[in-house]
Parts: sequence; C-alpha cells; structure tokens
Amino acid sequence: MDPLTPLETLCRIILRAREYEAQTPTDYDGGEAADNVDDEQEGALSVLDDSINDSVEEELRAVFEDLGEDQLAEVLAFCWVGQGTYDVGDWDEAMEEASDLTKDGSDAAIDELMEMPMLASVLDAGLAAFDLSCEGIGNLS
Repeated sequence: MDPLTPLETLCRIILRAREYEAQTPTDYDGGEAADNVDDEQEGALSVLDDSINDSVEEELRAVFEDLGEDQLAEVLAFCWVGQGTYDVGDWDEAMEEASDLTKDGSDAAIDELMEMPMLASVLDAGLAAFDLSCEGIGNLS
C-alpha cells in the first residue's frame, strides 16, 4: 500500500505524538516563574509540565491542520486500524467513515486524534498492519 500521506509525515506525527504523550501534569499553578519552582516546599518542576510547554501540542495540531482532507482521513483510518476498530480488510470502510468526519472541516477529526489514547502507538500499529514502518526514517529508527 502506498499511503496518500508521505511516510515521513506519518513518522513525524508519531514522533510528536510520543512527545505529547510524555508530558505529565503537575500541580504547578502557573503563578510563578518556572525557574523559581525548585525549593523543598514546591518540589521540582517537570520540564514535561503540560501547563507550561504546550508547543508540542501546537506543533502536532499544526501538522494535522496542514494535511489535506483526504490525508487527515487517512491518518484517522490508520489509527482506527491500529486500535482494532477496523481490520486491514475493512480499509475502505474505515476511510469512508474518516472521510465523512473530515468533509465538514478538519476540527472534529483533529480533536479525535488529539484526544486518542496512545496516538503514537495506534498510528504505528496501523502502519505496521500495512507493512509500513518508520524504521530508518529520521530519529525513529
């Protein structure tokens, strides 16, 4: 299978999704400079604090927004295959449902992808179901 979306783009999505999923919530309230939150009473501030470092989320959303409607549907369909919602043999049905979700705009599809548990893993599994891999591409080898 030759995906509509370049494999390099799909692998970049996986990489950014892994970074996004690695962010952990903390109890930092945002009222103090991050550099100052390291004393014994406050505890160390995680560099992965999702209330401070939202650039990964913004970049991931931007990648999705830059995709064409058909490419965004394809990413969603790959994820559904990776989740087990659809089998490889049901690809056309998965693409049809994903296309229906994107035909009125990309917001619903992007929101579903951003809220998808283990996005990186399910997209990677969806690609693997079609014998596609990020091995040897960029930093994902």
